[in-house]
Amino acid sequence: MSSNLLAFIPPPPSNGFHLGPLFFHFYGLAIAIGVLLAFWLARRRWQQLGRDPAQIEVAGIWAVVAGFIGGRLAYVSTHSGDFAGRWWHVLAIWEGGLALYGGLTLGILTGIVVAWRRGLPVLLALDAAIPGIPLAQAFGRWGNYFNQELFGTPTRLPWALRVQPAHRPLGYQGFATFHPTFLYESLWDLVIVGVLVWLGGRRRLRVGSIVLAYLAMYAVGRLLLELIRTDTTYRLLGLSRNAYVSVGVMVGAGTWLYLRERRHPPVDTTPAEGERSIPTDTTSV
Repeated sequence: MSSNLLAFIPPPPSNGFHLGPLFFHFYGLAIAIGVLLAFWLARRRWQQLGRDPAQIEVAGIWAVVAGFIGGRLAYVSTHSGDFAGRWWHVLAIWEGGLALYGGLTLGILTGIVVAWRRGLPVLLALDAAIPGIPLAQAFGRWGNYFNQELFGTPTRLPWALRVQPAHRPLGYQGFATFHPTFLYESLWDLVIVGVLVWLGGRRRLRVGSIVLAYLAMYAVGRLLLELIRTDTTYRLLGLSRNAYVSVGVMVGAGTWLYLRERRHPPVDTTPAEGERSIPTDTTSV
């Protein structure tokens, strides 16, 4: 089925660019920009709590590294057939293939352990850092656009994504335009950032609850997107693995958040005696 749409999102002209002998992949650049913005937001939020932004950097770096490892291992574990006879491609993350839930699990746990070992207030550090994760996702998802991957089912909506024939999955070769799920998730991630910052700025949640709010909100959006994704290799009763994981995360995080917030004691985020702090500004992020 050819597309005669008057408006659609065109496919990318390239997935990267050359700078001398080096080739830079837009996928990697999108992720790098997201990570840098996440660090900026975490540092700023930590500083606004009257604390030294350098304190949170080490835990953040370890969390990012662990997140990449966890995301890649989770992806490879469910797509091992794609690497048969070419196992060195496991290291080629610029080709795509990061399972977000795997990255979140190992990344957040690693960040918690490092923050604890460095003597930081772990729950408060989580509150400062977590909104940076959906901000990184919002920019990182554009890497999927440049790789022409992880799009949805065919559609003729004005914002449909035109996909080149070589990147169309089996069974969809006759379709030209698809749901731009990368764009949907990017926009949803930005909504999550706004909500989390609003909740944190007005002390609407107990210290440490922002991570639960993030997980519940992201899982809702991811579940809906999984219903129209075309890249899943396994489905049970019409749902993909990630859809079932999303249901579990949504129910688990949502229930935990509700039970945790039933009693809402006063929030004290002032630095403990002897803990290094710096002046904070009055603007909120």
